[in-house]
Amino acid sequence: MGNFKPIPAPWPGIQPTVQLRLAEIEFCAWLGQASPGDTIEYHRGFLAMDASHHYATLPDKERRELGRLARRAWWAAERQLVHLVQRRHALNDFSYLAIARPRPNTAPASLSSLLLSEVA
Repeated sequence: MGNFKPIPAPWPGIQPTVQLRLAEIEFCAWLGQASPGDTIEYHRGFLAMDASHHYATLPDKERRELGRLARRAWWAAERQLVHLVQRRHALNDFSYLAIARPRPNTAPASLSSLLLSEVA
């Protein structure tokens, strides 16, 4: 299973320029201080492909960090802390946005307590 070769990008003739713009810890820092309606672009590109080792649009270390970031954004959405939306710019070029929501009444007072409860 470890002998995968990168699959060429599905848009012939166009080289994607993907770079990791935000780390998971930076997303968590934003999340902890964001007010309802605040927006952050946590990725620009085509997230499913950029996070996949099959397409190799990012070096391994950055690809793994992007996976952690995407999972943390999904985690925050499941806990009703953010809305996750996409804005399409062109073929295979999207902005992935997190929009802070009002804190649910059932949520603990701080993001750190949510993160600690996940570890426990």
